[in-house]
Amino acid sequence: MTEFTMPSLGADMDEGVLKEWLVGPGDRVRNGDVVAVVETDKAAIEVECFESGTVGRLLVPPGTRVPVGAPLAVIEGEGASGARADARGEPTATGAEAVPPMVAASVAASVRGPLPQEPPMRAKADRERAAGVEHPKPRRQTVGGLKSVPEIRSEPGKKSAHTAAGPTAQQPVVSAETDSIPGTGPLVRHLAVRRGVDLTTLHGTGRGGRITRGDVEHARPGPVTRVRATPYARRLAHDLGVDLAALRGTGDSGAVRAADVHAAVRARAVRHEPERPTAQQRDEERTQVAVAGDTRPEQRTDTMRRAVADLVSRSKREIPHYYLSTTIDLAAAMDWLRRFNRSRPPADRLVPAALLLKAAAVAAREVPALNGYWQNGGFVPGAAVNLGVAVSLRQGGLLAPVIDRADTLSPDALMARLKDLVQRARRGRLRGSEMSGATLTVTNLGDQGVESVFGVIHPPQVALVGFGAVVERPWATGGMLGVRPVVTATLAADHRATDGAVGARYLTAVDQLLQKPEEL
Repeated sequence: MTEFTMPSLGADMDEGVLKEWLVGPGDRVRNGDVVAVVETDKAAIEVECFESGTVGRLLVPPGTRVPVGAPLAVIEGEGASGARADARGEPTATGAEAVPPMVAASVAASVRGPLPQEPPMRAKADRERAAGVEHPKPRRQTVGGLKSVPEIRSEPGKKSAHTAAGPTAQQPVVSAETDSIPGTGPLVRHLAVRRGVDLTTLHGTGRGGRITRGDVEHARPGPVTRVRATPYARRLAHDLGVDLAALRGTGDSGAVRAADVHAAVRARAVRHEPERPTAQQRDEERTQVAVAGDTRPEQRTDTMRRAVADLVSRSKREIPHYYLSTTIDLAAAMDWLRRFNRSRPPADRLVPAALLLKAAAVAAREVPALNGYWQNGGFVPGAAVNLGVAVSLRQGGLLAPVIDRADTLSPDALMARLKDLVQRARRGRLRGSEMSGATLTVTNLGDQGVESVFGVIHPPQVALVGFGAVVERPWATGGMLGVRPVVTATLAADHRATDGAVGARYLTAVDQLLQKPEEL
C-alpha cells in the first residue's frame, strides 16, 4: 500500500488546490494514469499516479488546499484487500482508520475549537461537495493553528471529509463526478470523454457487467451527445432549470461553465422583467456570481501575475545574474531548412525554432556547467538535458513545460513535442510530470518580432537561454558584404555557478552547431 501525495509541480510551488478527482475507490490505475486535477497559482495541471494498483481511499475532498508532500489518496497493490467500491462506485470503508495520522493532524491543527454543527438542510449539499461536484469557491478565511505538521485547509463552504465532529466522521471521499452511468468508474468515464466513446453503447465485460478500461480502449469512437459542461455548471443548470443544450459554452472546447448558466438566468430574468437593475442589484449580482465560484479571466490573470512576480523577485534577490549575447549567422541553417521542407506538406515543415532548441540542448550537453541546479550552496549537475520551454498564455502569464532529454531528440521529434506542449499548455491540459525537472530553460520571442531577450533565471536552475527573431542584416563573410539571416542568442547565467568564460563557451557552441544543421 502506498500513498499518493501532492506533487511538486515546480520549484516555486509550496501547495496546491485539489480541484477534481478523476478516479474513485475501487478503480484500477496504472503507472502514468491521470488521476486528479491540481490547481497551482499558474494553471490547472493533470496529475499522474506512478503506482499501479487499486484506489483504496481518497483522503482529501476537491477544493482543499494541500501542501506539497501531503497524502491525497491510498493506492493498494495488486491483490490488496482494502476499501472497495460498491455497485454505485462509493467507498465502503469508514471510520477514523480511513485517514492517516498525518492528514488528521494537519486538519486538526488548522482549526481552533470545535466545528459548528451544520443545519440539517445542508447535509445533502455537503455530501455532494464531498463527492467532488464543482461547487462555489467563497472567499477563503485564514484560521490559525499549530504548524508542527503540514497544514491542509479546506476552502470555506466546502465540508472536509476529515473534520466533521463525531465518532463516525472522516468518511472517505468519492469521485469527482456523479456516477451518472451505472457500472462505470470516474477513470472509465474520463477516458471515454477523451476518446469520444459513448458509454451507453458499450457492453461491460467486467464483474457484474461493469464497463472496464479495456472496453473503452477497444471501442470505436463515436458521437457523444452529452453536452460538455463542468460538474458545477451541470448541477447549477439543474437547480435553476436551465437547458444546457441551449447554451453556448465559453470554456475549453466549448464546455459550458457556471458563468454561462448565470448569464442564461440573467437573460431570462431580463425578458420577464424589463426594468433595468439598480446599482445595488448589480452589486448583489456580482457578489452572487463571485460566491458561486465563477473565476473570471482577470482573476486568473491576477493570480498568475502574482505567482510570476514572486518567482522572478526571488530569482533577482537570490541569483547574481550575468548576461551575454551573440549574433549567429543562420544562412546555412535556413538553406538546410528550405531543402528539408521542400517535399513536405506545410503542416509537417520544420521551423527555425526547432533547430534553435536542438542547438541549445546539445550545447548544454557539451557545456554541462550550465545544465543543472544551485542547491544547498553548491552546483548540482543535471542527469540529463531536460529543456524547459517558456510558453506565453493567451490570458496572460507564462508556463515552462519540460521536454525531457531534448538533446537526444531529432529536430522532427523536438518540433512535434514542442507543438503538443504549447497547445496543451494554452488549453490547460498539461500533466504534472511535464511541469518539473527542467535543467535549463529556453525562451523564444522571435514570433513577437523581438530581436533579443534577456530573461530571468528560473530557480534553482543556473541559466536561461533566449532567442530573438530571425532577421536579415548586412553581414561580411570572407571580405565580402552581403545580406544574411541572423538571430541574436542571449544567456542569463548564475555567477555563483559559472563565470563569463563558461557562458561564452556555451554561446559559441550554439553558434557552431547551427553552422552544421544536418548534424543536429
